[in-house]
Amino acid sequence: MPSEEKKALVRRFYEAHLKGDLDAMKEMMASDFADRSLFPGQEGSDREAYIQGIAEDQASISSMRFTIDDQIAEGDKVVTRYTERSIHGGKYLGVAPTGKEVFSTGIDIHRIAGDKIAEEWSESNSVNIVVPALEQEVQNRERIEQELRVARSIQQASLPKEVPSREGWQITPFYQPAREVGGDFYDFLKLPKGRLGLVVGDATGKGVPAALVMASTRSMLRAVAQASNSPGEVLRSVNDPLVTDIPPNMFVTCFYAILDPKSGSLTYANAGHDLPYVRRVGGGCEELRARGMPLGLMPGMSYEEKEIAFEAGEAAIFYSDGLVEAHDSKGEMFGFPRLRALVAEHGKQGSLGDYLMEELYSFVGEGWEQEDDITLLTLRRSASLS
Repeated sequence: MPSEEKKALVRRFYEAHLKGDLDAMKEMMASDFADRSLFPGQEGSDREAYIQGIAEDQASISSMRFTIDDQIAEGDKVVTRYTERSIHGGKYLGVAPTGKEVFSTGIDIHRIAGDKIAEEWSESNSVNIVVPALEQEVQNRERIEQELRVARSIQQASLPKEVPSREGWQITPFYQPAREVGGDFYDFLKLPKGRLGLVVGDATGKGVPAALVMASTRSMLRAVAQASNSPGEVLRSVNDPLVTDIPPNMFVTCFYAILDPKSGSLTYANAGHDLPYVRRVGGGCEELRARGMPLGLMPGMSYEEKEIAFEAGEAAIFYSDGLVEAHDSKGEMFGFPRLRALVAEHGKQGSLGDYLMEELYSFVGEGWEQEDDITLLTLRRSASLS
């Protein structure tokens, strides 16, 4: 084939490429065509893989103008230098589209065998298409990370600074979010006559949205709790404003109890939260059951209220679902039966919360990626009070 015909073949090849005529391109390629200029990590160098790559590129990059600046034919090779203006309108090389116009230059070498294109080598600065997008993505990630750091500092500041001290009682919290910020929360509310409010809650989801709902719920609980001695009434008063204040696809589970340290009584209500467990002196384990819908789902809800009395040495564990819903490497869930059995078996010595976390880490094994926020709040009566 004369040199001019070889150059004309390559030009038709480009024209078919720009028009998206993949069948025409394939017709001009040899059956044993080989692409010699793949990006790192790309697989396949035959004709089918090349055509598939062209189809993917066309879905992300649309050419506005393609110009052949120079073309030389020597032997069985055709060398083409070109410039191209295009729009980055789709995901390209793993980078999200920017919609911006980009400019690139390149050189292609095509080997001609008979009247077909048998091989292609290409060099271009098409990576410039994604560089601005990568820079923008880096800036966005830095901004998000900064916002998460601020949100985390705000959330950490909203958690109790100190654990309240009550004679004859041990109170031990544990909090471990799955992300920078989370939807779990716990709180201690100082109430009249030495009573103490205990709160454990969980806003649906993770990250910043859950943290914002958590902060709103905590603020409402603090505001309402001072005006009522009834946990059920407090949850009812918080529920109605949350229905209108949080997104319709979100809600908050919450267990709220009032402890009277002198009598050892615990009055409680539950808004759809996982049932706490109480380890009795004889070694048995009791659930703290009370009916109630999660906060923020429906207006006009009422919350059942119950009371329990602690004897010396008895302990309660309030927790979030990040504990019971943790999975091991085989997909088995930690689960409620396991938790209840562990609480029942735990002795009088040592922290119940520490014991449960040790059992959890042993269960999930090394390399475990935490799936959800984990909050534990242990309450133990250590001595009889007159």
